[in-house]
Amino acid sequence: MLENFEMIKRYFVLLSIILLLFSCDNKQGSKSIYVKDITELNSAIDNATPGTEIVMANGYWKDVEIRLLGYGTKQAPITLKAETPGKVFIVGQSDLKLGGEYLKVNGLFFTGGSSPSEAVIEFAINQDTVANHSRITDCVIIDFNKSQRNYADLWVQFKGRHNELDHCYLAGKSNRGPTIRVDLAGNKNIKNYHKIRYNYFGPRPPKGGPSAETIQLGNSFTSMAPSYTLVANNFFERCNGEVEVISSKTNFNEFRNNIFYKSEGSLVTRHGNYCIIDSNYFIGDTESEQIGGVRLIGTGHWVTNNYFYNLKGKVFRSPLAVMNGIPKSPLNRYIQVTDVVVAYNSWINCTSPWQFGVGSNVDQRDVLPASEIRSERPIRTIVANNLIYNEHADEQPVVAHDSLDGITFKSNLINNQGTFFRHESAFKQEDFSLFTLEDKILIPTNDQPNMETYNGFEFELISQDLFGNSREKNAVGAVVGVPEKQTNVMDTSQYGPGWYPLSTTVNNSANNLYAGSTSELELAIENAAIGDTILLTADRYELNSVLKIGKKITIASSDKSNKAILRYTGKAETPAFEMNPKGELTLVAVILEGNGENFAFAPLRENMSSLYNLEVVDSKIVNFDYVLKGYKFAFSEYITMKSTELLNCNNGLELSQENDDRGDYNAENIIISDCYFEGIPKNVIDYYRGGYDESTVGGNLEVTNSTFTKCGTRKENGILLNTYGIINVSLYNNKFIDNRVKLVARLWGAKNNIHSNNIIENSGELIVEENLPLKLMY
Repeated sequence: MLENFEMIKRYFVLLSIILLLFSCDNKQGSKSIYVKDITELNSAIDNATPGTEIVMANGYWKDVEIRLLGYGTKQAPITLKAETPGKVFIVGQSDLKLGGEYLKVNGLFFTGGSSPSEAVIEFAINQDTVANHSRITDCVIIDFNKSQRNYADLWVQFKGRHNELDHCYLAGKSNRGPTIRVDLAGNKNIKNYHKIRYNYFGPRPPKGGPSAETIQLGNSFTSMAPSYTLVANNFFERCNGEVEVISSKTNFNEFRNNIFYKSEGSLVTRHGNYCIIDSNYFIGDTESEQIGGVRLIGTGHWVTNNYFYNLKGKVFRSPLAVMNGIPKSPLNRYIQVTDVVVAYNSWINCTSPWQFGVGSNVDQRDVLPASEIRSERPIRTIVANNLIYNEHADEQPVVAHDSLDGITFKSNLINNQGTFFRHESAFKQEDFSLFTLEDKILIPTNDQPNMETYNGFEFELISQDLFGNSREKNAVGAVVGVPEKQTNVMDTSQYGPGWYPLSTTVNNSANNLYAGSTSELELAIENAAIGDTILLTADRYELNSVLKIGKKITIASSDKSNKAILRYTGKAETPAFEMNPKGELTLVAVILEGNGENFAFAPLRENMSSLYNLEVVDSKIVNFDYVLKGYKFAFSEYITMKSTELLNCNNGLELSQENDDRGDYNAENIIISDCYFEGIPKNVIDYYRGGYDESTVGGNLEVTNSTFTKCGTRKENGILLNTYGIINVSLYNNKFIDNRVKLVARLWGAKNNIHSNNIIENSGELIVEENLPLKLMY
């Protein structure tokens, strides 16, 4: 008995010693240092040891270049944190670079500035000193943009290995460059196993050209390197920068459980091979035709358990786009799709969801070199156990841009409401129904047909469905059965920092302000809140100086039947309304007069760090040099003219300054409806995109129910509506009367340029040229 007691006593003494030693090891170097400025911060970093916690004082840290260099351990990392998460504001010309081992950054808020270097946050101090096993968490970057959209940078640049970005919020990047990029140049950066998880990627506005991805993994020159980056459990909301929301350009990356919500682009395996795309949600709406799903290039990808809902994207932005490749493709072009598996996915109410041979361009041999002809169609590709449901019949659920002889279809189920379609043999067409599990998530009811699933090579590895249910009792589509637990797919609380509110408050209390004189108008513009309307109560306003628009406001005549006159007498080549970054102006029922030498509207000549928008309704614009003068590097998402007269101006809408032929353009959408153009001798609409980049899908011009008369008399190229290189052009129900031009328009037949029901009298021709000769961008 006594011997047992002594044995137990010795055991507890030994256990106490072990716990004490473990505790001492954990606390080795553990200390907290409170810093109030960059000098104290640098000193703290220099003296940091494993376990050191550096606390940045609440407040504004301006023009700070933070270099967190240190060597922590797994048990005792070196931490840089905010005193209060979200209360440490990094502003001005500031950035953060990490180098060393086991570093952690927590709770910083980057806003009101831009990086003085190539990245806001970088997992490297320099080329030789990278960070490993380090983490950025609980941070926010908003509108931290360079002064012009052509100035490139990254918001987060990954280097090194085993680094992580999690629970962060990033939104509003408007300048050139991906929001996040993983850099694989150099042996120390390959096989990196980085993690990008539980982040909220808020709206990224369209840039108007390439190089605006939200995430880019590698680049063309490192595309054959192994990365093993994991992108999982992130929320992408309205990430509209360009056609690729995510551009995977390396090998062995995984994309799991992400939600892409109304993002006008796709997840694209642009370069590299052997990616896994599993259990992601791609959710669109009924209005946009730009929201895509998955686009595949390369070898060995597995696309499984994904849910596609209400997607209307076309061709490059199709719900599923499987591309043609280029024979013996160089690294920066299109490698043939081979040995790909697309299995157990669901497409619900998507338009033409499956498109194969996308990008096939054999008909452009006359204008493109042989090295650019995408003639290699997908081969050894299996499309199996998928489900498509259409509430309304789809004329083309499958679009074949080339032969489908390299694709094997097995056990795919469709309800197309009994309507026949081409390539129907790829499916079993049956009547089945869905029920709403939760908002935007529809799954099959129990009446789903009993259909044997195809058991291909290694299909047993797809052991769970979209919700994590076992596939032991298997079924086609992303969902086997009702999940045991509530899924709450659209619950955004699990993404981003806990301290930052993700839901934006809409200004439902927009006010009407009244201006009875020029000075009152100027004061109202200055004091107006976002969304306010300024009502013009006088008959006439004499404007001598520029009105600067830097927020969303409406200016309208208080009496729409008695339009107020705004007469601008400012200097030549200055605008009555100067569109500043984030300026959104709606002008309603106004007569705007110039002196023949000034402009009605123009953005800043430089430092347009963000886009602007302009809408003119039921108005008259008279006697300006330019109605709208666009400048290089300035960009608008929407320019809309409705029921408006444009009279006796030297130029109309001039948006052709992006002439470097790099794929950029000055506006994403130009909409002209029910307008009247008369006496505009030069550029009526001059809209240009140069540089052949087949994956760029803009800009967009729509001209409807409008009249053009006595215009274009001094147009040098003889084209009334110049739309060279613009991808989407629609001209219909217009009248072109007595315009002394050679051509009304020259449309690009190989792209989405269409015209119908236009009346042309004494105004030259409207021609369609199938293939335009364009300068290659690469």
